[in-house]
Amino acid sequence: MTRILVVEDDADVATALRTLLTRAGYEVLAAADGRAGLRRLFADDPDLMVLDVGLPTLDGWQVLERTRDLTDLPVLLLTARGAESDRVRGLRAGADDYLPKPFGNDELLARIEALLRRAGPARWAGAAQDEALRLVPERRSAVWRGAEVRLSDIEYRLLQVLVRNRGRVVTTDQLLDQVWDDPQGIGRDRVKFAVLRVRRKLQQAAGGPDTDPIEAVRGLGYRYRGDGAGDA
Repeated sequence: MTRILVVEDDADVATALRTLLTRAGYEVLAAADGRAGLRRLFADDPDLMVLDVGLPTLDGWQVLERTRDLTDLPVLLLTARGAESDRVRGLRAGADDYLPKPFGNDELLARIEALLRRAGPARWAGAAQDEALRLVPERRSAVWRGAEVRLSDIEYRLLQVLVRNRGRVVTTDQLLDQVWDDPQGIGRDRVKFAVLRVRRKLQQAAGGPDTDPIEAVRGLGYRYRGDGAGDA
């Protein structure tokens, strides 16, 4: 059954969407804020996302940006804003279609059907990173030097950010912002301990400390080298 993730904070609208889509034969996954929406995206691998712009914790623009970092999943934006500038912003940010509120049920279903027809299976970014490491987003794991490493959601996102910036230092503050949604830098020790966990898992998978691809840059942050050399 085709699964649609609905990220909508208005309870009445969310209930109406669930009823409409369920009657149309879709399985509906629901989230009431941006962070919950991303968690469901990571965990449940939907076929399409219906995304409201005006969300708490993370707004729809932020959710869309992070979604596009990971996958080409079809995204239909819903918003009360009907201005052309917002429609253009949504499409430029990677949305596949845009429907202002209020909308007709038949139009919504027609747009969803059109997006699903055009889309193949969603492709997650980072399937092949380099010769030594491959990220496997659908299982939240990494294959490092031929050995699969199971990671938590935080550990996976942390490694993905580092790999995406291969060869460049990613500061602790940048990691807090991109991985933990903590741009104020509260709880900086979380980064250190999460990096230690990832490095330990990679070392154990590949057989020793000399196989660590993450380098700690004292006073700045961390860098993914990919060559098996790192320091603690």
